[in-house]
Order: sequence, then structure tokens, then C-alpha cells
Amino acid sequence: MATPGTKPPETSDEIDLGQLFKLIGKGFQKMFRGFLLIYLYFKRNFFWFAGLGVLGVLTGYLVNRLVEPLQKLDVIVTPNLDNRNYLYDVVAELQSNLKAKDTAFLRSQGIPVNSVEGFDLEITDLRTKSTNTPGDSELLELMKDFGNSPAIGDLVREALREKTTKDHRITFYFKDPIAGEAIAGKFMEYFNTNAYYSQLLETQRKNAQERIQRNDSLVKQIDQLINNYTEQMNREQGGTEGRLVLENQEPLNVPSLFELKNQLIRDTEAKRLELDMKQEAITIVSFGKPHKVIKPLALKNIVLFPLLFIGGFLVVSMVRYLNRKSMELIPNK
Repeated sequence: MATPGTKPPETSDEIDLGQLFKLIGKGFQKMFRGFLLIYLYFKRNFFWFAGLGVLGVLTGYLVNRLVEPLQKLDVIVTPNLDNRNYLYDVVAELQSNLKAKDTAFLRSQGIPVNSVEGFDLEITDLRTKSTNTPGDSELLELMKDFGNSPAIGDLVREALREKTTKDHRITFYFKDPIAGEAIAGKFMEYFNTNAYYSQLLETQRKNAQERIQRNDSLVKQIDQLINNYTEQMNREQGGTEGRLVLENQEPLNVPSLFELKNQLIRDTEAKRLELDMKQEAITIVSFGKPHKVIKPLALKNIVLFPLLFIGGFLVVSMVRYLNRKSMELIPNK
């Protein structure tokens, strides 16, 4: 029992620096010991690692010589009738037919079954590939910095074009560049075999042509009215400037006629451009050429095989070590 008047020992919240340094020293010793163990392991198995590395390099070199390199072809397409989902559905259908080697489908497209060995395709939305375009907040900051500069219009148009583009990239993979390019062409023709979209596009083109004819007729009528106005102005010098009074006494605003004519001309130009762009439901913007697929360094055969062989050796060593440790835990009978 504590005698009266005695005080319990006071506990100090201060850190004992000596103990802290001892703990740090023990930690460094353990790390150094682990480093030495790893060093000794690699030293004992140096010839294994060197042999497996050389064997992997030779294997990768032989595979490169024996296996035909993979080729790819990029096609840029634009869906014209808000048929983005149709584009993805056709790609999924082609992937399924290639995976199943559907002979009926391939023969209907005039493609030999044995020529699609190793053939594959994928689709990419080009909007997701644009990493250099500014975001909404960054765009507002840039507009604030430019003030009333004319460059704002170009900046906004470029940003909107990147965000609203309909372009997609369809990439075909194959081994034979000649046969692969031909098959890719047949598959691209298959995209535009949909009867519904073909009829819809035909109707749209017909409407555009009729719009162009009506615009041309209206432009001719406006030109005739302006010519009549000019002739009457030459005959009569006392009329009100810029206005023509017809027989029914209704005034004619000549400047508005010029503005209407310009609008009709711009609309005609847009419709003609639409006719050139929308000749098919899926427009092929660019049909590239076959070229070799460039793999990352870690996936190249001359690097991949040494890594696989050495990794396999490490896995076997780990399994042997775990087996040995597990046997030590089993009591001797």
C-alpha cells in the first residue's frame, strides 16, 4: 500500500529519442538484411536467369521469323442518319460471325472461310480520343482571356466540332495484307446494305434536290424583281429611294430581297454539300492502307518471352520455398 504523502511516479509524454533511433536502426537492419537475401538469391541463381534470358530472346526471335506479323487497317466512317447504334450493331454482328466462322454469312459476302483466320475488327468513337481539347471551364477561361478577339469564334467552333463529331474509326486486324484489305472492303460494303436506311437516305436526297430547285426558282424571281426595279428607277427618277411601288400599291423592300437571295444561296450551297456527303448511310471518310501493328516494348516477342521464362522460374522457386516452409510446420511423427 502506498504510504500517505507519497506521490505516484509522473508519466512523461515526451518521446525517448534513444528508443526512436533504436527502432529506426532495427528497421534499416531488417531492410538491409532483406536486400542481402534477395541479392544472395539472384547470385545463387544467376546462371539460371542468364540462361532463361538468352533462351527467351532466341525464342522470341524464332517466333518473329516463323509467325507472320499482325497487320491492321484503319477506316474513318461517319453515320449520316443518326444511326450510331446501327453502326455498333453491325460491328458486333461481324465480330460474332468471325468468331463463329459463320460459313453461310461469309459465302454470302463472297469471302472464303479460310481467309478470315486471325481476322478481327473493333470500333472507336473518335470523340473519346480527343485529349487536347479544353473542357467547359477551361474554354470559358480562354474566352475570358481573349476578350472580344475574333479568335474566339474559331476556338468555339473547334471545341464544338471535337465534342459533336460523328466520326468513328473501324480498325481491321489480319495477317495477309492483300486478302485482309479485300475483306475489309467487303465488310464496309455490308454496312450500307440496310434497306431501311437506304430508302431513308434516298428520300432525304430527293428532298434536298427539290429544295435546290425551289431555291433556284426563287432566286430567278428575285433577280427579275430587282431588274424590274432597276429599269423603273432608270425611267422614273422621282420615286422613293430603295422602294418600289407595284400596281397594287404595295411597297417592295429591295434590301430585304437581297438578304433573302443570300439566304437562299447559302441554303442551296448547304444542300449541295449535303448531297455530296450523304451518298450512303455510312460514309467512308478515309479508307487507309494495311500497316504493321506496332506493339509496346513489353509485348514484343523478343522481350516478352524472356520475361515469361524468368517469371515462370520465380513462380517455381516461390512454390518450392512455400512447400519447404509448410513442411517445417508439420510436427515430426
